[in-house]
Amino acid sequence: MTKWKVFKEGVFEELPLQVGVFPFGIIYGIMAIETGLTPLQAFLMSSIIFGGASQIVFLQLFSSGSSMAVLVTSVGAINSRHFLYSLSMLEFLKKLSLKWRIILGYLLTDEAYAVSIRKFMNEPNKLFLHFHLLGTGITLFLSWQLSTLTGILLGGDLPEFLDLQFIIPLTFIAIIIPMIKSVSTLFVVLSSAVTALICKNLDINFWIILSAVVGIIFGILTSKMDSKR
Repeated sequence: MTKWKVFKEGVFEELPLQVGVFPFGIIYGIMAIETGLTPLQAFLMSSIIFGGASQIVFLQLFSSGSSMAVLVTSVGAINSRHFLYSLSMLEFLKKLSLKWRIILGYLLTDEAYAVSIRKFMNEPNKLFLHFHLLGTGITLFLSWQLSTLTGILLGGDLPEFLDLQFIIPLTFIAIIIPMIKSVSTLFVVLSSAVTALICKNLDINFWIILSAVVGIIFGILTSKMDSKR
């Protein structure tokens, strides 16, 4: 198995998810221009922050005149989920050089993580696994930048009846459902989903990271059920 082949596997496994990513990027680009950002500012945000949910929240807070402290805290809270991603990837990437870990850390976003962690867990001893994450990460990065640019160029010309936001949760549901193969995993999904719904409606900035922690706790508590089975 060559590095190039593993890289291509990551690219091709990531491509179907762009059906959800691309509309999300377009929405962000349109919102950024309508909020008052310049095209350059809107585009660079997708390269610097590189996190769809946090970019949308940034725009909402920016348009409402929130302080810089609130902006930084909110974006940091939402992006803190990447800390959990990196922890779960540590087992597979810890032997890489610092340069490699920095590059892959930058590319470790939601959809790239979802595809690559499944590969890593199913084939932990496969050679050049980090090239798989490189493939998923670069594919997602290029798609996000291109979709952002498309949204910027469209401006407010997208018809209102095209509500593209629903595609995003559907994409994640499609990723998660096939991974539910045990009782503990089911508890993880249900507990984190319920926590996310409750905390989001309560306007808790840390609702993403909090729901993840609750899911982890339930996973630990119910893992013995799988062992008994």
